[in-house]
Amino acid sequence: MESSISSTCGICNGDMGRAGVSGFKAECSHQFHSRCVSGSLRLVCPLCSARWRELPSFRSSRSKSTPKPPPAPAALPFFRPMEPRVFDDDDPVLRPPRPPPPGDRRHGSPGATSSGSSAEVVALTTHCQYSALARDAAHDDFAVLLHARAPGTGARARAPLDLVTVLDVSGSMVGIKLALLKQAMGFVVDSLGPADRLCIVSFSSGAARLMPLARMSDGGKALARRAVESLAAGGGTNIGAALRKAAKVFDDRLHRNAVASVILLSDGQDTYTVPRRGRDDEVNYEELVPPSLFMDSSTGDRSSSAPVHTFGFGTDHDAAAMHTVAEATGGTFSFIEDEAEVQDAFAQCIGGLLSVAVQGLRVDVACAHADAGVRVRSVNSGRYRSRVDADGRAASIDVGELYADEDRRFLLLLDVPRARGATPDDVITHLMKVTCAYRDVATGRVFTNVAGVDAAVPRPASSSRAVSGERSEEVERERVRLEATAGMAAARVAAERGAHAEAGEMLRGTQRVVARSGDATLAALSGELREMRARVADRRRYELSGRAYVLAGLSSHAQQRATSRQVRSCDGERETMTRRGGTAMSTASSSYVTPAMVEMMNRSRRSREMTARVQQQRSKSANY
Repeated sequence: MESSISSTCGICNGDMGRAGVSGFKAECSHQFHSRCVSGSLRLVCPLCSARWRELPSFRSSRSKSTPKPPPAPAALPFFRPMEPRVFDDDDPVLRPPRPPPPGDRRHGSPGATSSGSSAEVVALTTHCQYSALARDAAHDDFAVLLHARAPGTGARARAPLDLVTVLDVSGSMVGIKLALLKQAMGFVVDSLGPADRLCIVSFSSGAARLMPLARMSDGGKALARRAVESLAAGGGTNIGAALRKAAKVFDDRLHRNAVASVILLSDGQDTYTVPRRGRDDEVNYEELVPPSLFMDSSTGDRSSSAPVHTFGFGTDHDAAAMHTVAEATGGTFSFIEDEAEVQDAFAQCIGGLLSVAVQGLRVDVACAHADAGVRVRSVNSGRYRSRVDADGRAASIDVGELYADEDRRFLLLLDVPRARGATPDDVITHLMKVTCAYRDVATGRVFTNVAGVDAAVPRPASSSRAVSGERSEEVERERVRLEATAGMAAARVAAERGAHAEAGEMLRGTQRVVARSGDATLAALSGELREMRARVADRRRYELSGRAYVLAGLSSHAQQRATSRQVRSCDGERETMTRRGGTAMSTASSSYVTPAMVEMMNRSRRSREMTARVQQQRSKSANY
């Protein structure tokens, strides 16, 4: 299928008609330089995701005697000066909005702000396990669902972002993988605004800062694009050095935007900081994380440092290492098995980072009438740090950062005593009061004592000690989700010790629990469990993709935040996709996706479709 064709390469946009340069025309009619697809391990078009039956033969192209001409010089060559000892050369940030006067900072009613709009504050609601309890019945482990929702975007100004992208350019990234990464980074650069700042770090055997933390003005974007185009693959994989470089960028900067984050992409395994000598060696992957990037374990605050959102690229990366780095820093771990989907995976993450609405969120719970005997027994908060007072009269949850329109659900278990009094009318037991405190990122406004909807349950007179009311669908849904997450974690432990049949049976049992709930909104969760079962079935599949798929799922459910699992099913076909908000997403990632993420993924899809159409038009023109 190789040919001498005149047009532009669909990967590097270089001239396909230059003498001595071999071209490749795929079945889908897109055209590429043979060298640009030489490193591909997947027969997938990077433009339209069509599957190829064959790749070009490179033996014949290498045997040609025609000398290779020198590359044409770029109009604006990328120049990277020697790295300074201190990274204090970051661009100044745009002036932040003036904070409100102190008198506007305390709000004691739900939804109260200086403008009086309830849509501008974190909304707290509660759902009781039963709509009523018999008056003479005591109930241990009575479940109350606490639901926190961040304000939406609307007409709100968003907070500017400091972003460091840490990109693997080791030898395994040569060819189409590097081309796809460049394309994805081009989309990231285009998506950032003039108040956002970007730094690009590349790594192989060592790490290099390609550009300082620069505002994405026209000039900054031009510099970033040249830095991306300068990426070249070769060498080993030193993730530890790369993260130390990223941490130094944040530690040394003179100016700070309100939001900061790291995106780390790697397709390999670190062989420098945490080398593994044998298959069963214990590895402490936290050694990869510099101290300043660790999430504050004493407070659980994820806004005091930059979370590292990790992306395992392909099937040869170290999923355990990437998951550990994300957990230690408060980030998420995503799995990109289908390498052609890397841009969409980046788009989902960027959509969240560019919509951060709340930082330092802490939710406080107090038993409404402590002398009535109501006590908090436990809080199911996933990866979020929670505390219950020794006497059970109060509890708190450190949530940290929320994207616009993002939800968090926490299940609290209470001890509820018999109701007092013998009046013929129903009495009400007030279970708990909920409040929260946080910082509005866009305005800098500090909210304290923002009240939510308190939890209370009617206590009808009854001779029966049984529960009187209907079950809450919201509470049962969260119970099932928590049980499914626990099943995933147990199946992972079994698979790691080689008990793959046992892991599959655990997931099968968890699937039955989800099916028995009869909740149609849990269909995505059922599909996710089914996919996991297939991927833990044997050692080969588990090591190839199962470990990464399961860890990405655990990262998502533990934080209640969308992670990308851009994957192909075990039979080689694309995973079943669902439609939400007009975009295609894997069922595994759709549960926690926000409107801003959907919009950014739609933009990515339109961008890729436009690129594919342009390439098709160029291909047709070249054939005339």
